[in-house]
Amino acid sequence: MTDKELAEIKRRFKPEKSNITYVMGCYVSATKEITSHFKVPVSVLNDDQQEWLFKLLKKPVSGAVGRNLMNIEFSVDQVNEGEEHKLLSQLRESELGDEELLDKLYEKIINSYVTELNYLILAAYDRYDVPSLSKNDEIDDDSTELFRYFVCCVCPIKITKAALGFSRADNGFCSTGMESNVSAPDIGFMFPAFDDRRTNLYNAVFYSKSIADSHQDVVESLFGTTPQMPAQEQKETFRTLVSTAAPESCNYEFVQSVHDMINDIITEHKDSKDPEPLMFDKNDVRRVLATCGAQEEELGDFDEKFESGFGETTEIPPQNIIDPKQLELKNSYMSIKVDPQYSFMINTRIIDGVKYVMVRADEGVEVNGISIKFDEEKTDDTSSKNSENN
Repeated sequence: MTDKELAEIKRRFKPEKSNITYVMGCYVSATKEITSHFKVPVSVLNDDQQEWLFKLLKKPVSGAVGRNLMNIEFSVDQVNEGEEHKLLSQLRESELGDEELLDKLYEKIINSYVTELNYLILAAYDRYDVPSLSKNDEIDDDSTELFRYFVCCVCPIKITKAALGFSRADNGFCSTGMESNVSAPDIGFMFPAFDDRRTNLYNAVFYSKSIADSHQDVVESLFGTTPQMPAQEQKETFRTLVSTAAPESCNYEFVQSVHDMINDIITEHKDSKDPEPLMFDKNDVRRVLATCGAQEEELGDFDEKFESGFGETTEIPPQNIIDPKQLELKNSYMSIKVDPQYSFMINTRIIDGVKYVMVRADEGVEVNGISIKFDEEKTDDTSSKNSENN
């Protein structure tokens, strides 16, 4: 699914736009026991409760593709014979009305999801009469597609501590007891996918709150497939790949150039309004490194190293391998974070055999939030040595 298609479905999660009539689910203890089942009509909730509930239910289609969201692809065999796809399809066809099927879904989640907290499993079914779009992407009144889907999410229950409160009615202090609050979903999914504004039974969308955890056991249990590498792990793998694939070229200027080039590609894609997510394969990454100065002899075994780290056919979102908003230099005792547009103000030098990271400071330098000045009397002949080493 593209960001535009996700946004269209996300807009469904408002009481006045949704056809969700019930929310089904169960309460699960930290010991993996279901302590209660529920089926709550949306109509019995007040406006604030409905708004809160729909905010939870839309999380499975929130976030960025390749980071919090991953497209799950089913093979032809899975669609024809796989038990995971069969269960999801039956749940959709029953409009989540079959308790036995729901229990199977809950069981799959409970057996694979790891947590030390109590949690809720929430599920809701919706029907969307997809309006046609004109050539100018304006909505027409007629509908050519009925998109029937359901969402499911896991919401941790967090206990708030007892505290001191104030009662306006009594005009005095009072004690507030411990309360159980439903937190934002940790994981969730939508089935089926909404591709090209149509039903795609060969795909689902999986959501993870953490970009460092793809919840492999849950994905394998629900969909019978191995999830993609988590976004945080992709970044760490890319860093290792660059340092090992181009060890001789890997100076500050090279890494800066790689960061800038990838950042430019991301910006160009965004400006182009291309609805398809931007992805890099191994040839794209190799091209970036070569353009930025990696020597051909260094890249001789690049394909092997890429496949070892990411997989043979893996495509990665470039947003996962750099931070477009900052360039960071650090060692064991310091960290310098710089806006990429000012990265030219950083230099590395070796002076009298000592390695230095040099930051040009024009004005407005602060230490612990306190503005400092530069003492003219501390100017010495270091500047002449710097010029000799430039």
